[in-house]
Amino acid sequence: MCSRIASVLRGKNKAYYTPHVDCGDFVVIINADKIQFSGNKMDEKVYINFSGYPGGKKEEIAKDLLKRRPEVILERAIKGMLPKNRLGRKMYKKLFVYAGSEHPHTAQQPKELKF
Repeated sequence: MCSRIASVLRGKNKAYYTPHVDCGDFVVIINADKIQFSGNKMDEKVYINFSGYPGGKKEEIAKDLLKRRPEVILERAIKGMLPKNRLGRKMYKKLFVYAGSEHPHTAQQPKELKF
């Protein structure tokens, strides 16, 4: 799912796709708290944050992160699939992830993508 979303953010689903141009669409993801992992990833996958200071490494397993901030799991997965430059940062700003089914983007009339 995350790879399909990353390609929509980049604009690879369009006929006029160009790698150096941001021609992707905005993406709104709802119900991020209902995400599921395959296998034992829920108990074994570790998310690591490092502040840059000595002793500033923090580790958290996927099960705890899903309870605390479920939208971060999808955001990190999709951000890792985007280009690592200023164009990728611009594409990442067009991604909106919400834990529940409520979102403030109803005025933009979003269309549902089927996977």
